[in-house]
Amino acid sequence: MRCSAGILLYRLGHPEGIEVLLVHPGGPLWARRDDGAWSIPKGEIDRDGDDPLAVAQREFAEELGTPPPAGTMIELGEVRQAGGKRVVAWALAGDLDPASITSNTFEMPWPPGSGRRQVFPEVDRAAWFDLATARRRIVAGQVPLLDRLVAALDHQEG
Repeated sequence: MRCSAGILLYRLGHPEGIEVLLVHPGGPLWARRDDGAWSIPKGEIDRDGDDPLAVAQREFAEELGTPPPAGTMIELGEVRQAGGKRVVAWALAGDLDPASITSNTFEMPWPPGSGRRQVFPEVDRAAWFDLATARRRIVAGQVPLLDRLVAALDHQEG
């Protein structure tokens, strides 16, 4: 079964409370999808024995064009998305300007049946969302990561 690793970047102190950074997948298949389409920056663990945290850090850098900020990682555990894909994640406090992202790219046949191949960004945009909006925008299988972030921050305060 495929497994990905990712980082949920969050920031505190805004009027909405906790804000999280989510990314929108690039390419024509996702162009018109919004609610339920966003994700944490993540990528597949290629080989058994790969360190999931190292994969999460690498994928963050590839999808956003900058390494994750220094800080203490909070383990959020693993979730299962529709289709069975597993995602293991960490939360990290930090800030990032979504307008500054530069994603890696992928190539695919497009338009279908044309015989042509086009290159698209893996992530076409990133944005900060308050938790209520994030719950609507994020892929349904990743919603528990938001709940686990809130629980972990509540535990740190208590």
